[in-house]
Amino acid sequence: MTSRKLIIEADGGSRGNPGPAGYGALVRDAETGRVLAERAESVGRATNNVAEYGGLVAGLQAALDLDPTASVEVRMDSKLVVEQMSGRWKIKHPDMQKLAVQARDIARQLGPVRYTWVPRAQNGAADALANSAMDGKPVRRDLAAEPVVVEDDVQPAEAVLDPPSTTPTVTTVTHLLRHGRTEHTPERRYSGSSDLPLSQLGRADAEAAARHLAGRGIDVIVSSPLQRTRQTAEAAAAVLGVPVEVDTDLRELDFGAWEGLTADEARQKSPLAYRRWSGATDVRPPGGESIADVSARVARARARILERHAGKTVLLVSHVTPIKLLLAAGLGVGDEIVHRVFLEAASLSTVTWASDGRTTVRLVNDTSHLS
Repeated sequence: MTSRKLIIEADGGSRGNPGPAGYGALVRDAETGRVLAERAESVGRATNNVAEYGGLVAGLQAALDLDPTASVEVRMDSKLVVEQMSGRWKIKHPDMQKLAVQARDIARQLGPVRYTWVPRAQNGAADALANSAMDGKPVRRDLAAEPVVVEDDVQPAEAVLDPPSTTPTVTTVTHLLRHGRTEHTPERRYSGSSDLPLSQLGRADAEAAARHLAGRGIDVIVSSPLQRTRQTAEAAAAVLGVPVEVDTDLRELDFGAWEGLTADEARQKSPLAYRRWSGATDVRPPGGESIADVSARVARARARILERHAGKTVLLVSHVTPIKLLLAAGLGVGDEIVHRVFLEAASLSTVTWASDGRTTVRLVNDTSHLS
């Protein structure tokens, strides 16, 4: 006798990474596509990856509750979780190790289980459940026993599939512009919370970027409150003829005691602290902010901007760290990417955000407009 086949779709997310986190998971009948169970729950403060593992565990448990003999395909848009659960990558994070053990214990009680990576756009249902959990709306529904009404002229497989959404998808385009050069830029000094103006070269950078952005259909400019970003935003506004809003959450990381220093000077001044901070996301410079701190406020800014300017084209004028974190969110990866991306002064990047959860990074560190 052929065993029943089930499909698990699972996802997790964190607003801050780490920050308020939640997971979502659902189980479908592989033959009909019918949703048999849904799970969504907050996991408190956690990283994206920990939340994703939470979704995996919940999905496996829901499948086990439905049919312990079933063969299962787990579909997730987290390549990390898929590769780790497939045994190809090691698991180093202690919280993820515990959840992976839990997932494997449940999987052993099922039939064959395989893990498949899918693009984020194909995991929208689980992503929506994860977001409902982060919004404080837990979900636990078992739908397998609910009757399915089938019209005489409709095939059963069509009747049980979820109806397509009638809500139109709205896409918001964000052009991410780093401010022009300051007196710190040539020596690569940490400017952070220091309120520096643009240098003469920086003003030329801002004007060149403004000309380059003409004709892009930009509706509004949102700027960090610091002088160098406001001056860059004002140069763009003069060319584009659109209003400028200020969002304090788009300001640069505060480097504390390292403000105005080069990396070598910071390393000499605080060798142990610098070693701990370098490559980490949750370590603060003395008297400053961690990348995780900045990530939390950038996530707040992003949510406000996407709600206030849904469907518009927005120019965000900010700094290295916030722009990298927006790119990380667009790529659906962790905050550690900030250590692996380089952005020039007055460089341009672009991310689109669809209301159904899909994101696309279209451009990174474009400097073609600079002489």
